[in-house]
Amino acid sequence: MTTPSRRKPRWVGWLRDLALLLLVLTAIHWWQTRDVASGPAPLLAGQLLDGRPVALADYRGRPLLVHFWATWCPVCRLEQGSIAALAQDYPVLTVATGSGSGEEVAAYLAEAGLDFPVLLDESGALGQAWGVRGVPASFVIDAEGRIAHVAVGYTTGLGLRARLWLAGR
Repeated sequence: MTTPSRRKPRWVGWLRDLALLLLVLTAIHWWQTRDVASGPAPLLAGQLLDGRPVALADYRGRPLLVHFWATWCPVCRLEQGSIAALAQDYPVLTVATGSGSGEEVAAYLAEAGLDFPVLLDESGALGQAWGVRGVPASFVIDAEGRIAHVAVGYTTGLGLRARLWLAGR
């Protein structure tokens, strides 16, 4: 006599698939962020497009989003609305890397209707110092000037907002 086969409940398969998906996403995140800066934030100072001087020390005592992007990057274009909205509620410092001259970046911002602080990184040296190999790359800096969270690639505004909130606790 054979015993009837017992099927596993459907939720067991879903749980297995979810665990596999989380494992894959974690591996991808690790791979993308393997060379980025960690610990104390590297130096970041210069002159914003509007002429004001800026340095990370100016933001000490509160969480800050440092966002590397480029005018030629389609994923950056998808995120720019979220970054602009975040800049209304949190300190945000963006770095336009490999995007041309200050005039070209300013024209891009005007055409897109964007008004967030931009530090120009024509040569890519700032991005290199932070270990940025691709854009967009977002770094959440905590109140003590340490890198609390890093995201490479598309990140939702809600995700960045949550990371900034966590860094401020």
